[in-house]
Amino acid sequence: MYPDVTVRLREEIMACVGPANAPTYKNIKPTKYLGAVINGPLIYELTICNASSHRETIKATTWPSPNSAEKPIYIPAGVKVPYSMMIMQRRKDLWGPDANEFDPDRFLDERVHKYLVANLLQFLLSNAGPRICLGQQSFVIIRLLQNFSLVSLAPDAGPPHAFVPAEWEGKAGRKGVEQFRPRSHLTMYTLVSKICSGDMRLRIQHDIIQGGLWVKMKEV
Repeated sequence: MYPDVTVRLREEIMACVGPANAPTYKNIKPTKYLGAVINGPLIYELTICNASSHRETIKATTWPSPNSAEKPIYIPAGVKVPYSMMIMQRRKDLWGPDANEFDPDRFLDERVHKYLVANLLQFLLSNAGPRICLGQQSFVIIRLLQNFSLVSLAPDAGPPHAFVPAEWEGKAGRKGVEQFRPRSHLTMYTLVSKICSGDMRLRIQHDIIQGGLWVKMKEV
């Protein structure tokens, strides 16, 4: 879906890690764009704890009213306050007018200071900011792009129900952009079940992603 991102990311990996070197914490540290690519979709597609959550008040408190002309909202002690991380991560007042768009550069340009540095806890991944465990994903991406120069969807390879309905095209929000629908439990997850030789078509098991995720990968 984003070949320009793949090309730019692979160029960074080749420069920092190399075409065959094993990724280490030392040689991936300079890969700023890699971190931005991993964080990019985590604003609107939480991979961890993507359901609603809650916090319980220890003592009575007040919250400012959404209407500045009204009194603060009183919250007694021992009250559970639910919130949706999925909704909060898509709020344009917290992430800007392009909150629902995949744009890794938001973590590299002036937007990171405007929207994130001012309040790090609004990045609700793992409920309170990023966690180091997600850094392990970068090792997989590096190994993938050391061996393949391009990854793209293969709509001609999978069954029709593996892709979103045609009537989604042009819809508002993420619905008009998405091309497949991952499933989730505690976390979003995928499982490689089949790799076909030749044009290197890869299928993600259909019970993990509806109909499977079919992609083409161009070998180096």
